[in-house]
Amino acid sequence: MRPVSFRWHFFAERTFPMPAFQLLNFGCRASQADGAAIKKQLLESGLREAEDIAESQVAILNTCTVTATADAEIRQLVRRIHRANPECRILVTGCYAQRSPAEIAQLEGVAWIVGNSHKHLISDLLRSSLHPISQEPEKTLFRPEARVKGHESEPTGLNQLVQIQERATESLTSAEAFSSGPDSGQSSEHPTVLVGEITEEFHFAPVFAEDRTRPTLKIQDGCNARCSFCVIPSVRGRSRSLAPGKVAEQVRELEQEGYQEIVLSGINLGSYGRDLDPRISFLGLLERLLKETAIARLRISSIEPMDVSPRLIRLVAQEPRMARHFHIPLQSGCDRILRLMNRRYWTSQYAERILAIREQMPDAGIGADVMAGFPGETDQDHAASASFIESLPLTYLHVFPFSARPDTPAATSLRQVNGRVAHERGREIRSLAARKRQAFLDAQIGHKLSAVTLDEFEAGGPVALSSNYLKIVLPGSNLPPNTLLDIHVGRVHEGLLFGFPA
Repeated sequence: MRPVSFRWHFFAERTFPMPAFQLLNFGCRASQADGAAIKKQLLESGLREAEDIAESQVAILNTCTVTATADAEIRQLVRRIHRANPECRILVTGCYAQRSPAEIAQLEGVAWIVGNSHKHLISDLLRSSLHPISQEPEKTLFRPEARVKGHESEPTGLNQLVQIQERATESLTSAEAFSSGPDSGQSSEHPTVLVGEITEEFHFAPVFAEDRTRPTLKIQDGCNARCSFCVIPSVRGRSRSLAPGKVAEQVRELEQEGYQEIVLSGINLGSYGRDLDPRISFLGLLERLLKETAIARLRISSIEPMDVSPRLIRLVAQEPRMARHFHIPLQSGCDRILRLMNRRYWTSQYAERILAIREQMPDAGIGADVMAGFPGETDQDHAASASFIESLPLTYLHVFPFSARPDTPAATSLRQVNGRVAHERGREIRSLAARKRQAFLDAQIGHKLSAVTLDEFEAGGPVALSSNYLKIVLPGSNLPPNTLLDIHVGRVHEGLLFGFPA
């Protein structure tokens, strides 16, 4: 194996202009929470946020890799940024960086690739390379040629960052090494790559309070399930949870900052607490938060069907501080396809939970994810899925075609569905979902809904989000964001409710 070379940079004490960055987030609410935490850390470390990419020294892309389209969008964005501002150095982090650093390393303009395994080190990494001011000269290690495979302990600062990079050289293979020698065939400038195994530790992502009106608090990460189409367990690691005391502390802090609603998120939220000692369930956490905090509203971001217990439904139905909203992934309404997907429920079990929610909360917002064109799905399977979805009181759907993800069983299936067919099936289900949503919107006319105003303005007024997950425009109102109020719904127009304060 060609020896790995290191480049050491020594900085004397001097003054540098304050570097500017832009951070762009992609993917789920858990990823958004990670991005908000990175932003908070960068601002606290002395970097400033740029208004556009033309004035940025660094662009940080916090990525998703749930579909091939998500990956392609990141590659296109890297190219656009590099064309618009060739001096801007690009850092790619998140799930795509964890899954395929070598692919990203081929893109011109990328200076750093930081997987989920090392996302918590981004502030240290950028501070050491962009803002190296200290009382004493500090040596900063850049290791562009190596991919980190693992480490004994989690680093907390620059010294440990250097140690982890040094230890990584002992476990490199030739396939994972990027050599910068004259005969390597590679450019002399390669990105620094920090990608390793996901540890059992939960890296806390404190909410950046200025980032949104409904802050997302990530309380769980990783997933122990093995759905045959999903790459997320391999890029997020096993399920791990934030201690309930820390969750309560964060909720209280956000409440004190004036927030009316907090969204609790995770990769597999219903598995919260199973890794803790003593164990606590997600339901137990909700009960504790309602008892120990005074936050006006808690919202569950997304939860798997088998984690929606009768007790959880009852709590949401009876507790006015819980948003009357469930998002429960379905993926397919055909039992045969659910088995191929390695999902852990039957359609009858899914329907039982949805109908129980509707029975106890007639006005609840109920959403689902649905995949079209899974390998092996026949026209009959698709028809069964559409019929099942039609039978349920769902109020919105996220519909997407199957996307083969590397190293998943579904990607290797010999029964791939033609892409055109998959998109047509998706279009049919979206049309079905649009009818359901319109019927739900029409049913709200004349009702009073509890809502919180957003940092949005549309059609002549501020926009509020109702407890049951509907946007309501308040024409002529000047209510500020984060105002919790009751709204009389007057009419529906182009997918939006219009109303006035009760």
